[in-house]
Amino acid sequence: MIFNPVPDYHMHTPRCNHATGDVRDYANAAIQCGLTEIGMSDHSPMPGGFDKAWRMDRSELPSYLKEIEQARDALSDTLTIRVGLEADFHPGTEVYVKEMIAAYDWDYVIGSVHYIKDWGFDNPDCMQIWDTWNIEDAYCAYFELVRQSALTGLFNIIGHPDLIKKFGHRADANCKRVQSAEESMLQAVLNSGAALEVSSAGLRKPVGEMYPHKRIIKRAAELGIPFSYGSDAHSPAEVGHGMDACLNMLASFGVKEIASFKQRKMTMVPINHA
Repeated sequence: MIFNPVPDYHMHTPRCNHATGDVRDYANAAIQCGLTEIGMSDHSPMPGGFDKAWRMDRSELPSYLKEIEQARDALSDTLTIRVGLEADFHPGTEVYVKEMIAAYDWDYVIGSVHYIKDWGFDNPDCMQIWDTWNIEDAYCAYFELVRQSALTGLFNIIGHPDLIKKFGHRADANCKRVQSAEESMLQAVLNSGAALEVSSAGLRKPVGEMYPHKRIIKRAAELGIPFSYGSDAHSPAEVGHGMDACLNMLASFGVKEIASFKQRKMTMVPINHA
């Protein structure tokens, strides 16, 4: 049981081809954890077959929405279920993503970067490409894309903001270029009005720590950037995973509220620490 539940807005369905469990399974897991609000946010369709193996097809979008809506209506007295989407930012696809977002009354949209050009840097099948990159260059390229994603204004939440570290590749913490790229990214998030996701998913990955690094959380808190929480659950057993650790990290930097969304409007809810 989670001692201090807040909304968990990042979870998936089998339509992304790498998750298990239907929406009711996630909802039931949330109730068992003591959560009162969740959001489904499966990987969105993308144009031209981009990353097709790791996301839903456009033809699956109606069934995705119907399944969430049915669970939302059936459990409305027990659990608030928000309708969300995790949409990739990949330069050149912005028009497609904007049109897709406009076609439905989402509660929120998570913007995530999973690719640097054609390199799926967080895909285990592409691990060998890391050998061809300078780590600091990879970090700078990644943070620049996250910065650009915030500048589009398409997204309510900036997802797992230092996913680039997933496999444990660490940039030099004293590298001025990386520090500058991080700061530029955070300034763009601040100006966009989006929330920065604190994700427990990294605790289950080789890097062994939440996204983003506590240095980034600290700076974002100083800037007054709002935060959201996401487990990035790909199975019902992962719903709410690491929430207490994430909230304690936020509290250590003076954060007292976390973002909630309805129809793409953000409200802040208090974090009531035990």
